[in-house]
Amino acid sequence: MTVRGKGSGRVNMAGVVAYRDGERPHLFYKLHIYHGRKGEPKTFSWADYRDLIVATHQHLGAPLVWCWDNLNVHLAGQLADFAAEHADWLRIVQLPAYAPELNPAEGVWSLLRRAMTNFVVADLAGLVRIVKRKLKKIQYRPHLLTGCLAQTGLTLDTPAKS
Repeated sequence: MTVRGKGSGRVNMAGVVAYRDGERPHLFYKLHIYHGRKGEPKTFSWADYRDLIVATHQHLGAPLVWCWDNLNVHLAGQLADFAAEHADWLRIVQLPAYAPELNPAEGVWSLLRRAMTNFVVADLAGLVRIVKRKLKKIQYRPHLLTGCLAQTGLTLDTPAKS
């Protein structure tokens, strides 16, 4: 999301929706605030994504199956090396190209956009406050997160072994 007018900058968001059969879903997210300064990174690095994976794993205390879309940084060799080093608790699954309808996090971003349609912000700090507030509201409404999985058509069912 971009701020226009007084000042400049944007807020980038990375997030994951975690589902475990029989438990409420969880939303974990990280913001990257870009102020438009020279030399400042404009977006997330592979290390930022790694840190999100580690934080999610630590919070849940469980192995993860992590589904990536085809964002360039998700395909970084460093992330592949990290996943290989932590294969005991991390498995990466690549979603098909151009398939946002299979990604529950896309439902979260849609909910966030709808929740923010009637807000006007004067500066970057105001945008950050509103984004955090709206994400927290989504985070603590498990039925919304469950709906984000339902709209993908994916399930948590494990196929029976034959």
